[in-house]
Amino acid sequence: MYKVRMINRFFLAVAGLGLVLSIAAHSSAQTVGNAIFIHPDGASAGSWTAARALWVGPDGELEWDKLPHVAVYRGHMSDNLTASSNGGATAHATGVRPRYHAFGRMDQGADAPRILDANGRYRSVAIEALNAGLRVGVVQSGTAIEPGTAIFLTDATQRNNYDEITEGIMKSGTHVILGGGERHFLPEGVQGVHCKGTRKDNKNLVEEAKANGYTVVYTRDELMSLSDDTRKVLGLFADFHTFHDLTEEELAANGLPMYEPDAPTLAEMTDKALKLLSHGDRQFLLVVEEEGPDNFGNHNNASGMLEGLRRADEAFGVARKFIAENPNTLLMTCADSDAGGARMMGIRIGTNGVYPETLPERDRSGSMIDGVEGTGGRPFLAMPDQYGRRLPFKIVWAATDDLSGGVVVRAEGFNAEYVQGTMDNTDIPKLIRRTLFGSPTATGTVRAE
Repeated sequence: MYKVRMINRFFLAVAGLGLVLSIAAHSSAQTVGNAIFIHPDGASAGSWTAARALWVGPDGELEWDKLPHVAVYRGHMSDNLTASSNGGATAHATGVRPRYHAFGRMDQGADAPRILDANGRYRSVAIEALNAGLRVGVVQSGTAIEPGTAIFLTDATQRNNYDEITEGIMKSGTHVILGGGERHFLPEGVQGVHCKGTRKDNKNLVEEAKANGYTVVYTRDELMSLSDDTRKVLGLFADFHTFHDLTEEELAANGLPMYEPDAPTLAEMTDKALKLLSHGDRQFLLVVEEEGPDNFGNHNNASGMLEGLRRADEAFGVARKFIAENPNTLLMTCADSDAGGARMMGIRIGTNGVYPETLPERDRSGSMIDGVEGTGGRPFLAMPDQYGRRLPFKIVWAATDDLSGGVVVRAEGFNAEYVQGTMDNTDIPKLIRRTLFGSPTATGTVRAE
């Protein structure tokens, strides 16, 4: 009997030690990490379906397809079932659902209640990160004042108050700011690298940035040559956007490229931003926006929209590679609406393999049809499917504005398992906060100053 008791005590002791080790291992598990939020503006599951066919074939996989966690996105505003870019970005940055015209506040106008923390500071997740001593960066293929990145750094009384927005961006002290919009940083009439300035307040934000420790770069080569230990960087790679958001016909008539060839791509900016922010194993938040799919979509430019998605997908590849080497990093992505409602429509080929060389201008419903060169252009030709067939398709547009539905949230890496089922636009910063700070909630309130 004594021997049996001793054996039982031995196994209980071993079991207890195992429980202690299990608890210790759990308590030492990673609780906070880095966050990367990529916003391919205007992109829906429908537009990604067309991009997949065009760039890797209908049976292939984009980098976007490889993000394992998926949720259906709800993106309404408090006064509109469809989000604006600025209203959607306000929800993404703060976790508060505003009115349609809001730019980081509850509504537009000087009297609109601000979204503030307990200390009276703008309560965006990026500003919270800066206040906590984390490194923060934004990457934008459009102009710096685009809401998808700007609202993470500042609020404003009106979306078109460009001087106010740009100054707010720089006052935030964000470590890495890459994109277009040099005109908004210079006084009116002052010549810069890409253009003359348009500011009405006579402030030269470029000179102020240099005085505040920023290294200012204007080209791809200048950006790529920066040392990764550079503390603060302002990149201004175009007069306005790094692309020309016109119709296919207008681009051809003016001899303009879709994207400026001398500007860094979204993937190049994202790659450099990650190296700058993570240098020295610092914790960080990076917000990235590819603006092209939205602007080209709103101009019903299918080729531009699909090129923008290709560039966004390259950035996903960069981020996924970073996560493979730094698993304590969350990558999350979604849009806020569906720009133009682009849908791929297959074209039936004959038994002899022949299909129409040019497309009609409109569908029987009256919807505009787009091909490679625009209205009345050649069909797009998908990359080969699993059987080696290249099938033609066209893009049918529903509108020239933003629409609701078809948007999904996808994620990979640290905390990505929280992306499931249905996610509200206000849930985006909750998961970022959980990743950066260990809690999905933010202290503070919504009040008028």
